[in-house]
Amino acid sequence: MNRFIVKRTLDEANYMLDTKKTIREIANIFNVSKSTVHKDLHERLLEINYDLYKEIDSILKYHIDVRHIRGGESTKKKYKKTNLE
Repeated sequence: MNRFIVKRTLDEANYMLDTKKTIREIANIFNVSKSTVHKDLHERLLEINYDLYKEIDSILKYHIDVRHIRGGESTKKKYKKTNLE
């Protein structure tokens, strides 16, 4: 695996550990696609560092558990903004 990809994967993983940000937010910060971040954190990280992968996996599972709440909040803000205009 290319050293650049390994470094990016570890940087993304460490950033997620520090900030608990979502894949979408990390993709914007690292200027890559959501698919790339997902592949980095799910496939490549497993090969690079298994212990770090397990920590990241628990964060990703948490994000899946709360995504319906975040989606509801987003919809609420959207309609609140629409009604004010």
